[in-house]
Amino acid sequence: MKSLLTFSLLIWCAAIAPADTVITRFKAPAGYELIKPATGSFGAYLQNLPLKPVGAHTKTYTGAIAATDAYTAAVVDISVGNEDLQQCADAIMRLRGEYLYQQKRYGEIAFHFVNGFLCDYVHYADGYRYKNNKWALIATKDYSYPAFMRYMKLVFEYACTLSLDKELKNVANTTDIQAGDVFIRGGSPGHCFVVMAVAQNAQGNKVFTIAQSYMPAQNIQVLRDTSPWFSLSKTAQIPYGELIDVGYLKRFD
Repeated sequence: MKSLLTFSLLIWCAAIAPADTVITRFKAPAGYELIKPATGSFGAYLQNLPLKPVGAHTKTYTGAIAATDAYTAAVVDISVGNEDLQQCADAIMRLRGEYLYQQKRYGEIAFHFVNGFLCDYVHYADGYRYKNNKWALIATKDYSYPAFMRYMKLVFEYACTLSLDKELKNVANTTDIQAGDVFIRGGSPGHCFVVMAVAQNAQGNKVFTIAQSYMPAQNIQVLRDTSPWFSLSKTAQIPYGELIDVGYLKRFD
């Protein structure tokens, strides 16, 4: 009876326990202290995203274990969809869009297509649809979350690293790397990583965690090399590790 009660209590505790996040699962290395982003910032949002349980595999949109699974430190608990759409740049735009949507900053949700068309969420939510490179009013107003996800799917279909690279801003002070920054090289294919957390030591040296999606579309994974903490002073031994360099560092704001 006692064992049954103990087991039930463990199950109950697991059910109500908050999910791990990047900053609860991955403590800053010895001698480093986590840099806390401003409350309400994109970086703060990223640091509080829930992670799947320890040991979860990175999977593609088909449910197969991804080719990048060997580099998995953690898997972000966010949907990947059932189509080959949410790849590297798409995942970062998804995170940015989700962040702004949750804060109801609808007017700031906008991404360029490769052809230069600015696809803004307000037009879509107000019933406009993309047709012949312009908006056409053909639907009813809908600001619901399912409609937002349909908007994001449209973005995934027409945007990529080429367009995202152009709309991100260069980081003027490259020693000022922040959670929410993006390492990106536009191309066909290009690639990108988003910075999830940053820690600094007494000498001002910084380390950071990064996340990505990949091709084919897969879970957003927090990456690891020899550890989940990366540095600008060392080339990472992961696919596209050469992009973790100040020359590819950009941000949204």
